[in-house]
Amino acid sequence: MTSESGPIYEVTFFVDPGIAGDCEAWLEDHVRATLREPGIVDCNVYSLANDEQGRIRRVCLHILASDEALDNFLEGAGTDIEAKLHAEFGDRISLGGRVLREDHAPFLSPESSPDCLNCGSQLRGQYCAACGQRSRSRLISLWELISDAFGDLFEIDSRLWQTLIPLLTRPGSLTHDYLQGRRARYMPPFRMYLVLSLLFFVVAFFDPREDLGLLFESEPQAASDEAKSPAEETAQEILDELAEEGLINRVEVPEGAEDAEEGLRIVFDDDEVGSADECDVDASDIEDMPAWLARRLSPERLNHICERIFDDDGRALADNLLDNVPAALIILLPLMAFVLKALYPLSKRYYVEHLLFFVHFHAFFFLILTLQILFLRLATLLRVPEAVAALTVVIAAFYVPAYLFVAMRRVYGQGRFITFLKYVILVVAYGAGFTATMLGALAIAAFSI
Repeated sequence: MTSESGPIYEVTFFVDPGIAGDCEAWLEDHVRATLREPGIVDCNVYSLANDEQGRIRRVCLHILASDEALDNFLEGAGTDIEAKLHAEFGDRISLGGRVLREDHAPFLSPESSPDCLNCGSQLRGQYCAACGQRSRSRLISLWELISDAFGDLFEIDSRLWQTLIPLLTRPGSLTHDYLQGRRARYMPPFRMYLVLSLLFFVVAFFDPREDLGLLFESEPQAASDEAKSPAEETAQEILDELAEEGLINRVEVPEGAEDAEEGLRIVFDDDEVGSADECDVDASDIEDMPAWLARRLSPERLNHICERIFDDDGRALADNLLDNVPAALIILLPLMAFVLKALYPLSKRYYVEHLLFFVHFHAFFFLILTLQILFLRLATLLRVPEAVAALTVVIAAFYVPAYLFVAMRRVYGQGRFITFLKYVILVVAYGAGFTATMLGALAIAAFSI
């Protein structure tokens, strides 16, 4: 057996602070008059926080016995509320009203209140209150699928732009807002980091003609020097100048070599550089290493790695290193968070809060590098003067360290001098950490070929 209450007529008042006292008195009179109306069960006034414009907010709840009593009230005394207020206070007060009814969804039968297809919770409306999925079972259209994929990209008020714009232009603001609890308006930090890092590596290292070569027609090789590309001509000029200055003896292309690039040999003092014969590691070279490391860096294994590197001019090593760089940068994040934890021992911040700072900074770094690469490629396509392109590189080179300094000040709130000292320590530690992680990535890449 359940009891049902009648509807509630809610009126919210937005009051200029200058008439707060007079308005309170008016509301007291209104409550007393309302309680004398037929069909009114109760009437109370509640205080809310001031709105963004500094206006005082009061809410008056009129509890009625039935829908019929509500209709009678709205046709009678309820219609005079706004007119009486404006007659006494003018534009210094405004109000809005709505009707609230009890939610009877828990008492509905399973047939009339189906479960959410996503999480299984009981539905009470068009959207699930637990997971937010819309209550529909039909297949979505192609247009809806495209809208879901690119909606955040083209909606100016989407979380994508509300995240990327402050990330790029307001150093430290995302970290500060997140720690203050303002999180729903932004993309989750680690998701943003992964998306921007993936975007950077795709933009920087993805070559359609190399990775999707099947989609492109093969280009005929140049039959003479006149058909060389500008890059090949520049490389040849550099090699010729080095030979003229005596830094190298000659540049040879062995007879019968089908690919001039693969057959190219640079000779110093009649000795070919890049020969696998130079790989000669013996036991004496690793005798000073710890036993556990010497077992892994055996002479045979080191010679094999050296020969593989010379055989393909280091291409496999470079590919493996590139594959390991994202993981190395992820390892760098917690290391730098420990440095921040040591630099701010009295900040009362948890380790994960320092980690969040570097997640946002690395996301910014990937974003600005991606924009820089795209701009340089566009500048080349549009034949923008080289001076303009070089200027953007210089600006980015100064903006990144300045961004880090301003972000530290905004998040940790210390003075310029103290922040600068900690900034210098952090930069030195960052350089050491970056070098160590890259050397680790290089070692793993070498032992993976």
